[in-house]
Amino acid sequence: MSFELFGLSPAINRALTEQGYTQPTPIQSEAIPAALAGHDLFAGAQTGTGKTAAFSLPMLERLYPEGRKPANASRKVRALILTPTRELAAQVHDSIRAYGKYVGVTSAAIFGGVGMGPQMQALRRGVDILVATPGRLLDHMERRTADLSGVEILVLDEADRMLDMGFMPALKRILATVPKQNRQTLLFSATFAEPIKALAAQFMRDPVEIQIAARNSVVATITHRVHPVDAVKKRDLLLHLLAEDSRRQTLVFSRTKHGADRLCQQLEEAGFKADAIHGNKSQGARTRALKDFKAGRTTILVATDIAARGLDIDQLPVVVNYDLPMVAEDYVHRIGRTGRAGAEGLAISLVSHAEGGLLRDIQRVLKRDIEVVNVEGFTPMQPLRLDVARPNPRAGNNGKPGASHARRPHAAAPRGGHAVGAKKPSGGRSSNFRTRNSA
Repeated sequence: MSFELFGLSPAINRALTEQGYTQPTPIQSEAIPAALAGHDLFAGAQTGTGKTAAFSLPMLERLYPEGRKPANASRKVRALILTPTRELAAQVHDSIRAYGKYVGVTSAAIFGGVGMGPQMQALRRGVDILVATPGRLLDHMERRTADLSGVEILVLDEADRMLDMGFMPALKRILATVPKQNRQTLLFSATFAEPIKALAAQFMRDPVEIQIAARNSVVATITHRVHPVDAVKKRDLLLHLLAEDSRRQTLVFSRTKHGADRLCQQLEEAGFKADAIHGNKSQGARTRALKDFKAGRTTILVATDIAARGLDIDQLPVVVNYDLPMVAEDYVHRIGRTGRAGAEGLAISLVSHAEGGLLRDIQRVLKRDIEVVNVEGFTPMQPLRLDVARPNPRAGNNGKPGASHARRPHAAAPRGGHAVGAKKPSGGRSSNFRTRNSA
């Protein structure tokens, strides 16, 4: 099947050809015809499956029939796309501009971390498509600089992530202001959890349901590997692995912002071209770091889970979990940065004895064992065990446990919302490891 069979305008097909798009992905094949037919859409798909084009192309076709804007079209915002993070908002906006290159698309992206002045000016000039994060959009709504009364198409991208980050109150406030009549709503989520279904039932009309990937599934082209190591030797093991090919682009995940900065500094002191990206960085610094990494000016990007979703990094060969995520499902989102579009990828996790419980949770999510490879010179003092208690990030200095569940690291709660915690893992037997040694 080719994109031309969708009946898109020649202007859109021309832009797709220039982008090198010839065959639609499964989510595009299912979602585009349903959206073009005017249906509300409730779609489940992992990141990296092409879902941005799945909602952008039918949106452009509806707003710009025959490849141009109707003469009587409103100057108000006609399509609103909500995303959980600044990076994803910027990337979706870039994609829309690329797909709509020859239809005269007018669009803007608004998100926090940057000044509101240029955003207000863009909104005053009038845009057809607005890509926004919920918090900054509410700021504009309160200042009356964003008028949503003309919205015809509403897209919730990575809706599960928005709920995880505590955006439900903000979403309800925004959705209450957009027109209900004749509005098409497209919801994309990696999971079909009950809160997502409740959201869909409340704000959608008889949506067509599409499920492309099973929950928490990972692509088959990713190789998973665990290197057990004492916590005090993690940095040295990381340097050892990176030195095997210092030119290889590598995304390294740290659990904390401070840890990301410290690790980045240590990598630079060791002679690597590295940068860090996390929530305490200004938007300008985050944008520059990602741009330099994509362009190859830096070879190592150290990130917290803010980068786990939505970052579109082509041909990224390796993702390293320097720290395992506290929430097992986040492992899937982290490693989803590699092995995209059929390319091979490698997901390496450096796991200390104390993280055995976290590894157990990840294997339960994956429904498979992960190969354990001892690296010569870094074999830990204590063997890796899956029955070790999960680390408690809320334990105080006296060692007493804190809350009974772990909050998602770095998911800062926006105004009017709270970050959602993760459920405690259920009991069960530990899986067995397949272990081999590596020089």
